[in-house]
Amino acid sequence: MHRSRLALAVALVAGLLALGALALRAVLRRQAALARRRIGKPLGEQAPDADRVWRPSLAGEPLDLLMLGDSIAAGLGAPRPKDTLGARLAKALARREQRPVRLRTAAVVGAESAGLAGQIDALPADYRPELAVIVVGGNDVTHRLPVSLAAAHLARAVERLRGRGAEVVVGTCPDLGALRAVPQPLRALGSRLSRQLADAQAVAATKAGARAVSLRRAVGEVFVSRPDEMFSLDRFHPSALGYRRTADALLVAASAALRDAGESAH
Repeated sequence: MHRSRLALAVALVAGLLALGALALRAVLRRQAALARRRIGKPLGEQAPDADRVWRPSLAGEPLDLLMLGDSIAAGLGAPRPKDTLGARLAKALARREQRPVRLRTAAVVGAESAGLAGQIDALPADYRPELAVIVVGGNDVTHRLPVSLAAAHLARAVERLRGRGAEVVVGTCPDLGALRAVPQPLRALGSRLSRQLADAQAVAATKAGARAVSLRRAVGEVFVSRPDEMFSLDRFHPSALGYRRTADALLVAASAALRDAGESAH
C-alpha cells in the first residue's frame, strides 16, 4: 500500500511538472511574439555603408580592418555611416595608431555564428586584413542554437582569419537581459542564455588565437541603466552613442593585438 501511494505521488508530481513546463513554454512563446511586435523592423535590414578609408590625411599605408558577424558588427541602428561600430572603431584606431584605417564590412544583418564561414568565403582570396573584429551571438540565442555548436563555428572562423595573418578580436554575445522591450520571464531567460554563450565564446576564441572582450562586462551596465540613450529606435540595436561605447570597449584589445603583432614581427 505504501509503495502504491508513493508511486501515485511521484506520478502526480511528474504530471504537475510537465504541465508547468508546458505552461511556461506557452508563456515564453507568447512573450517572444510580443517582443517581435514591439521591436519590429523600423530600421529595415540594411546598415549604413561605412566602408572607406578613415582619416586618410594621416601618413602611412592604411591599416586594413575587417568587421564580421551580425547586425551589431554591421552597424544597424546607426543614423550615419560614421556612427557604425566599424567606423567608430576605425576612427579610434586611426587616432591611436596614427595611420589611416581602411574598413571592410563583411558582417550580415541577422547572421548567426554559422554564417561566419560564408562571410569569410566571400572575401577576395588575396585579402589580408591586419585586424578582424567579430561580434556575433545574439541570433544564436534567439534561435536557440546549441552553445557548443555556436562556439565551434566561432573558433573555426578565428582560425581561418589567423591563417590569413589577421589579428582577431571577438566581442562576445551582449547580455540580452538589457532589452527592455522583451518582457519577463523571457528577458531573464535570454540573459542567462546569452551569458552562457558569451562564456563559451570567450574560451573558444581565446583557444583559437583571438582576444575576447566581454561586452556584457564592458558595456552591459550602461545599456541597462541608460537604455533611452544607448539603444536606437527599435530598442534592440545600439544608437550612435551605444556604438561609440562598444567601440571604446573593443579598442583596447584591438590596439594590444596590433602592438603584439608588431613586436613579434621585429
